[in-house]
Amino acid sequence: MTRYSIDPERHELIATWGTGEGGLATRIGVLPAGTGTSALLGLARALTQLSEAAWRTYTHPASAASSQEPNSEGWRRSEERKAFDEVPLAITRPNLPQDGMLDVSYSPLVESAHRAGRALHTLDDRELTDAVLAETATELAAVENAELGDLTGRARQAVLLSREGASPVQVAAADRLLEQNPFGPAALLTEIDPTAAAVAAAHWLAAAAEVTAEATGHSPTTLLLEADNSEALPHETPTLVLELLEAGVSPYDAVTGLVRHALHIADGLLPDPAGLREQLEDLDDDLAEHTGPDTDPEDTGLRLTPLDPRRPARDLLEDLLTGIHGCQLLHEEYDDPDDEDADADEAEDRNDEQAEQHQGHGRERFAHLVRETATRHRDRLT
Repeated sequence: MTRYSIDPERHELIATWGTGEGGLATRIGVLPAGTGTSALLGLARALTQLSEAAWRTYTHPASAASSQEPNSEGWRRSEERKAFDEVPLAITRPNLPQDGMLDVSYSPLVESAHRAGRALHTLDDRELTDAVLAETATELAAVENAELGDLTGRARQAVLLSREGASPVQVAAADRLLEQNPFGPAALLTEIDPTAAAVAAAHWLAAAAEVTAEATGHSPTTLLLEADNSEALPHETPTLVLELLEAGVSPYDAVTGLVRHALHIADGLLPDPAGLREQLEDLDDDLAEHTGPDTDPEDTGLRLTPLDPRRPARDLLEDLLTGIHGCQLLHEEYDDPDDEDADADEAEDRNDEQAEQHQGHGRERFAHLVRETATRHRDRLT
């Protein structure tokens, strides 16, 4: 989301937002001279809350909710998204206190706009009001562009957010980047919505696991645990994704389901009571061992979600890309066509440059096989 601040030296309202490559800032307008800091900070706070509410309609789209019935979560999300049209009027004609009473909107977005409008009403500066109206139009347009899969301009901040759904445009863009580099080019982390990128990465991880399983004889769902013996890897989450895909779950549903689960936990919700009950039953012995007043939660290994709830989509994406790397490591151990007729002593006699060149050939061969497999199963992404 965009954060709004006051520059006390220049007496300006500024906006800052993050991108995959760093933060950006812009000046919104000059503030009225002689105005107290408290009133100015109130405006900045209201605009920040407005941005947060607007971007929540992106990260929590109505389409990701289980029901669209009246008064359901999906219905509330849909109503909040429709409220974009009410923002300009709320800013220019906000609800003001009357007889000690104040009407408050049920919509966090609209109420934030009313708060910004009340702050502007107090400041009574037409140029500043016009500047804020233009700024909120830019911010809301950025959310709309992100929904369409266009992460340019202000919408670039979407690459830092975790979304319960994924734009087909963004999934296709991520798939093209992985086709160029199956190990994950930098642009995948700086230009693509992380949930959409993770959907594509799950597809490419499945292809990498299939190639590696064929070369090693291991099951696709045990590969990364095996690779962890050679190099420490976060194997639990990518293995879970591979298990879901093997069970017939699509990459889209596997990824968005995990991200949604983590986002609900971050919101303080209990997303799967039945699943939690089963998990607790399976861990009954561990719970007895780790329960006590002096127990450190970090020592138990027990987690409500396998993802970081503060950044679940990015965390998942990073783990999936590491999973592809783990498959490549294991594939090189078993699949070495250059050494089929060479003895072990000859392989050991390679100098550093020859070893690096040999490793590069193995990496290229693995990438080629993964591309072929991913192309053959591209229907997984549709």
